[in-house]
Amino acid sequence: MKEAMFWERLENGKVRCELCRHRCVIYPNKLGVCGVRINKESTLYTLVWGKPIALNIDPIEKKPLFHFLPGTKTFSLATVGCNFRCLNCQNWEISQSRFEEGIIDKKEDYFLPEEVVRITKERKCKSISYTYTEPTIFYEWAYDISKIATKEGIYNIFVTNGYISEVALKEISPYLNAANVDLKSFRKEFYHKIAGARLEGVLESLKLMKKLGIWIEVTTLLIPRLNDSKEELSEIANFIAKELGSETPWHISRFYPHYKMENIPPTPNSSLRKAREIGLEIGLKYVYTGNVPGDEGEHTYCPKCKKKIIERYGFSILSYKIKDGFCSFCGEKIEGFGL
Repeated sequence: MKEAMFWERLENGKVRCELCRHRCVIYPNKLGVCGVRINKESTLYTLVWGKPIALNIDPIEKKPLFHFLPGTKTFSLATVGCNFRCLNCQNWEISQSRFEEGIIDKKEDYFLPEEVVRITKERKCKSISYTYTEPTIFYEWAYDISKIATKEGIYNIFVTNGYISEVALKEISPYLNAANVDLKSFRKEFYHKIAGARLEGVLESLKLMKKLGIWIEVTTLLIPRLNDSKEELSEIANFIAKELGSETPWHISRFYPHYKMENIPPTPNSSLRKAREIGLEIGLKYVYTGNVPGDEGEHTYCPKCKKKIIERYGFSILSYKIKDGFCSFCGEKIEGFGL
């Protein structure tokens, strides 16, 4: 075990965790909502420091990030646990597992931050992605890795639900270069019933990330009858445009039945295309459709001349018409990092 960051002692042996916006009050020998932070003798510990459950090399487009180091590889890692309870979780086998269930080795051997950075360099990855589950719940490990990675010229990425606390986000911000944030809905009821969280906390984190200079891309999984109305999609697009900037990419992904939502059909492709049209009409420059290989919404188009400047199929780049961050056809600035 490693002592956690961001917590305080309360009366009667309890502690309050300040890592995410749940701000759990944890009783002695109990775990927080995430299932991986424990109160032992009035001290809060993380149980997953250096304990990966998943390690992979991915194309950065898989995160998805389309405007941050496109065409590069990223070293992806995760531990068990999550601070959300999404009924449609794609990685529920690991995200909804608690450390005490014995899904990972409890022996005192660790995957050290130096090892993560070494492998990242050996595999010629330009970045490290803290992903698959929720990076906030293994914050201490991610924080230690990110500091070393930054010194070595490696970029750091969170693929996150956006429920990190303000203090924790500010602390890691000097080392956090980009984030793909799930904005699951624009309805409080959805977040409460489907994810077990509050919409306001996610919106606050998104605005703070923008203020801190972290490159943001937003993803919304479009679920039939739950978050696919024109009104709600317009509200999401307006929030992105006004609070994060029209240059912020919005990824609208296709839902497939999974976990506790197998009774809901897949998202019709027509719904994805309509959602994309809404985003573009409101003024977003870059709106993408996801989980539909071959769809026209996979590509990047110049917001000025409308020509295709990055052609994709799935996570692969087929053609690239950007030079030094500008459209090769008309010279328009294309926002992002490493374009």
